[in-house]
Amino acid sequence: MNYTIDATGIALGRTASKAAHLLMGKNDASFASNTLSGNKVVIENASKMKLSLKQKTTILHEKYTGYPGGFSRHSVAEIIEKKGHKELFRKAVYGMLPPNKLRPRLMKNLTISD
Repeated sequence: MNYTIDATGIALGRTASKAAHLLMGKNDASFASNTLSGNKVVIENASKMKLSLKQKTTILHEKYTGYPGGFSRHSVAEIIEKKGHKELFRKAVYGMLPPNKLRPRLMKNLTISD
């Protein structure tokens, strides 16, 4: 099934958790955690989400490559400037999906538009 979520005026986490819920197929009666649901989710108006100035500066996304000196931190404002609002939604939904072999396949069913 195809689902559309309008992110206008809604917080990032609320939209991302709803998208993750739909991608996993938890809204279907035939939910099974080990199978793909086949649901496709489209998030529209990603740039119009509710995000305060304080959240843009204080929320940090951390990444570690595993090598010495490979730790990096990026604020939400930096991510928006470099890659746009789409990347924020992609990171948020990716973090809310279960860390198993289905996660990359579920992410292919997510489309984000500004």
